Amino acid sequence: MVKENLLYTETHEWIEVIGSEAIMGITDHAQHELGDIVYVELPEIGDNIIKGEGFGSVEAVKAVEDILSPISGEVIAINEDLEDTPEMINTDAFGDGWIMKVKIANMDELEDLMNAEQYKKLIEG
Repeated sequence: MVKENLLYTETHEWIEVIGSEAIMGITDHAQHELGDIVYVELPEIGDNIIKGEGFGSVEAVKAVEDILSPISGEVIAINEDLEDTPEMINTDAFGDGWIMKVKIANMDELEDLMNAEQYKKLIEG
């Protein structure tokens, strides 16, 4: 599943831009590849994240993967529900399984992200 209104990275993160803020998570494709998610390492509110750098990780039964930031900015909210129920990423990667909200530092960085059609080609490739 790929949602049309989101932007995507080659490393399977998604971002929904709302004004000068963005909600982020990992894609449905990524959670399928990882399998059952058992732990999510979240950033702290107030952390400054840098585009392309890791800000947390997702641990599944068979692997641990770093989550790379699609953009630079300041973390303004985290999905604390993932601390007790990380499997929400498996059941609703684009909804209840969101990871963090960020105040975007540089809107130009959005131009480097893929739209839904480009992301579909990447995962179907």
